[in-house]
Amino acid sequence: MVYTVMNRIDVPAEGAAAFEERFTRSMDQTLHGVVGLVGARLLRPRTAGTPYVAVMEFTSEDAFVAWRESESFRAAHGGASGGAGQGASGVVEAFDTVAAVGA
Repeated sequence: MVYTVMNRIDVPAEGAAAFEERFTRSMDQTLHGVVGLVGARLLRPRTAGTPYVAVMEFTSEDAFVAWRESESFRAAHGGASGGAGQGASGVVEAFDTVAAVGA
């Protein structure tokens, strides 16, 4: 079973380009080699006023918790990378995969 975490992030339209650049750079700098991470994506909203969605999939909730306690997490959220989420607010939701199709 895959453990999925989604973070809905409100970003003002005038800050969208800078947010995307910071978030993408942070993902590239901090997520490679995270144990149990299946994948991570940043989704851009297609409707004005809708939040961005960051999606992370882990092999288990334990793998997610271990990442939350790691240096990688600290770096991604305000450490050496400058923090992808500066100036943005978000709501984190967690899910267990019930069904999936595809690779």
